[in-house]
Amino acid sequence: MCARAGSRDERRQKGNLGGCSGRSLEMANDADDDNDNDNDGLTGKGASWMRMPHVRATCYHSGVGDSVCIPTAASAVPTTTVISRHSALVRVTHWITTLCFLALLVSGVEIVISHPRFYWGETGNDTTAPLFKLPIPASRNLVPSGYGYVLPDQNGWSRYLHFQAAWVAVFTGLLYTIFGLVTGHLRQNLVPMGADLSWRALWRSIASHLRFEPPSAAEAWSYNVLQRLSYLFVIFVLFPFVIWTGLAMSPAFVSAFPSTVNVLGGQQSARTLHFFVSLSLLLFLLVHVAMVWLAGFWSRMRAMITGRAPAPGERT
Repeated sequence: MCARAGSRDERRQKGNLGGCSGRSLEMANDADDDNDNDNDGLTGKGASWMRMPHVRATCYHSGVGDSVCIPTAASAVPTTTVISRHSALVRVTHWITTLCFLALLVSGVEIVISHPRFYWGETGNDTTAPLFKLPIPASRNLVPSGYGYVLPDQNGWSRYLHFQAAWVAVFTGLLYTIFGLVTGHLRQNLVPMGADLSWRALWRSIASHLRFEPPSAAEAWSYNVLQRLSYLFVIFVLFPFVIWTGLAMSPAFVSAFPSTVNVLGGQQSARTLHFFVSLSLLLFLLVHVAMVWLAGFWSRMRAMITGRAPAPGERT
């Protein structure tokens, strides 16, 4: 980097000596520039580029005259830093939970098909009057379903997959929750602001969703109040309750902690509650995918895969 001389004559002499030849010169916005411009009659647009701070230029000289400094176009463009919308741990836990939920959904359907009847209390079997039953054929001959045929019995692998996926989902959820509490992710991104909890703000957000209005560009970087409340309800209410009711159907767990099933009304009551909570999570998933599609499916997918959200004005 060549140093600036104290006066214009000194700069000319330094340019003739080759001090700036072929090198980058950092143009500084100081009082000396203003004096030089006034003496040479350079005012207005003709000298405006010389007063730009932090513009890199390249000096060329002929050896007999003044050096010519040309601003480099690439260096004149301000650089921007791409900020990640979602951290790596949030993205990884999101996709692990997605895979676990799909595995739980498929295996759960097969488990229900093996006995599509639900009861309330501690016991329930083929000879017990059900609380309600699903109008679908069963996969076992002894289950009265009203159909003259049975479906293939997939109860073995479905139960194994259900238990494995459930434990992976539990540990993934614990990791996400601990990370969110320690780093402040839950407080900063999911806990609503005080102003957002007003009835006017809530109604405005609900009306916007009912009209299927596309979200604003700002919502690509921040959740609205309905999203925040929904995610908090799923994370701290539905997920813990579906885990609780699932464990309450395990004989080994119930033998160690009998009160966990007694408070629910019995194992069959836990199974019925587990079914309805699972339906609530499925409804949340369908609404979530629909809103992602409305907001811009590929841009939201890219944000959850790479962490990069679309910039304002960028096509989604």
